[in-house]
Amino acid sequence: MAKGLLRSLAEPEITAESAGIAAHPLLPEAVRVMSEIDVDVSHHVSRTVAGLGSATFDVVITVGDRARDWCRGAREGRAAQTSPGDPRPCSSLFSEVPLRLHWSIPDPTAANDAGGLEAACRTTRDLLREHVTALLAHGYLGALARERERLARLLDSLDEGIVVHDAFRRIYLFNRAAERILGLSRDAVLGRDCHAVFAPDGLCGQQCVSCRGTELPTERCEYSTTFTRPDGGERRLRVVLNPVVLDDAGARGVIASLRDDTEVDELRQRLHTSRSFHGMVGVSRPMQEIFETIRQAATADFPVLIGGESGTGKELVAHAIHHESRRQGGPFVPVSCGALPETILESELFGHVRGAFTGAIRDKKGRFELADGGTLFLDEVGELSPAMQVKLLRVLQEKRFEKVGGERTIQVDVRIIAATNRDLRAMIKAGTFREDLYYRLAVVSLELPPLRDRREDIPHLVEQVLSDVRREYGKPIARVADDAMDRLLGHPWPGNVRELINALQSASVRCTGEAIQLGHLPPEVRQAGAPGLHGPLPRAGVVPTVVHEGALRRACKLDDQLVAEALQRVGGNKVKAARLLGVGRATLYRFLKPRPGR
Repeated sequence: MAKGLLRSLAEPEITAESAGIAAHPLLPEAVRVMSEIDVDVSHHVSRTVAGLGSATFDVVITVGDRARDWCRGAREGRAAQTSPGDPRPCSSLFSEVPLRLHWSIPDPTAANDAGGLEAACRTTRDLLREHVTALLAHGYLGALARERERLARLLDSLDEGIVVHDAFRRIYLFNRAAERILGLSRDAVLGRDCHAVFAPDGLCGQQCVSCRGTELPTERCEYSTTFTRPDGGERRLRVVLNPVVLDDAGARGVIASLRDDTEVDELRQRLHTSRSFHGMVGVSRPMQEIFETIRQAATADFPVLIGGESGTGKELVAHAIHHESRRQGGPFVPVSCGALPETILESELFGHVRGAFTGAIRDKKGRFELADGGTLFLDEVGELSPAMQVKLLRVLQEKRFEKVGGERTIQVDVRIIAATNRDLRAMIKAGTFREDLYYRLAVVSLELPPLRDRREDIPHLVEQVLSDVRREYGKPIARVADDAMDRLLGHPWPGNVRELINALQSASVRCTGEAIQLGHLPPEVRQAGAPGLHGPLPRAGVVPTVVHEGALRRACKLDDQLVAEALQRVGGNKVKAARLLGVGRATLYRFLKPRPGR
């Protein structure tokens, strides 16, 4: 009846659609009373709300209290199904957050007899005609349309992308900036589930709790993620998620604002404005290359194999890959493959059921199951026994497993990052490591450089460790004395960064002033002699003070001849000269200040 009145009174550019909670044939009484005012509805076919699909509407009107309560209950999870076997509530069907009106019109089918039904239909017709006339003739519909256009213009004027979805993850709003940043058209996303739109890389990095099937967030969440556009381009985005109330009935959703930080990040990398990356410190070329590889590896879910000597920071790299990836909101679960016996390791990885072995008094989830939706870090993977290598290979191939003693197959979505300080290729030749497992793990390979190959990072690492000491222990240690720094720069560091941290923490215990002296360093560092004339040449520009095979070899103190030679080599550039001499710029500047007798 309402649709017939709208068609008879509306302008040609206005289209109307109608549907009910359930499909019913049109009442003959309704056809008769509508013909009394010259409106023919005899050919009208009633549809269900679910039958509307995900069509876009400017205004949605609920007619009758039952329809309003049904829609409200649907949002709260209390309503009946739209049709048998179809659980979709009407509130999830209308895209672009249409304006909602409610007309409290009595239901004519409540009449008890045919005569009463026709009178009730006539009353309903007259009430509907009043409402439709007010909507159209009094300018209300035009005002609503203009308000909606104003909101759209405001959203499209923003430089930040705006994406809004409801509690069912159906996208309601998508402004022009979001189109530009994400490379997706508004028409292609409105009304669709955000998971279907942004697969496979995702946009929320598992930060939005609606992705994990739980309640919507109640607090603001901010993070960075790498998004792959449909054209293959990668953009570094800063995303802010906020809970939002979508209408006066309390329907909730999520609003995401997007800022494209790609150019800013690239500029920061080129200028090296930051020495730190996810807790790792490095200005040397090898470490900058590692940081770039981490960013690249984070854009896909391929397995990563991290190699390097003990103490080079392999777990920090694994954490960085996880936090740069779309899985950053999921769990990061580490397990040391070399620290546990084979029988216990199998239970740790895959879990067990009650009674699987002596002491299994309850069911237990394994690390694979705990890491579902996130990252599993397999440290010391080179220590796996041949039997465990076979079991791990099967899980990587099939992405499913059974618990120890269990029969039910469990499927998980886990990214694998493995690390080892052993030469797996040599182990393959020796027959102690499976070649097929190696190629499953090493889709992306990273080899961390030892500290002796990036000595120019040592002063920056020292600065970070001393900063941690000041913060955690309140000791006023501000620097390392020059002779102590000389020894730190010359030490071979077989334990790498872990050994350096240990040495500085040990020295901080002995230090009672503001500077760590040579005598505060551990004996194995303090007593190691400086490299002799026949020792290995220093790497990465860290050089001593005696001329030998084209390098400067530092003595305990700077002297005029040494500094003059360094400045000559670098064309007078004091910054490069300081790097060549292995001292800080401030040290060189203090030495070059005019002094009496010089």
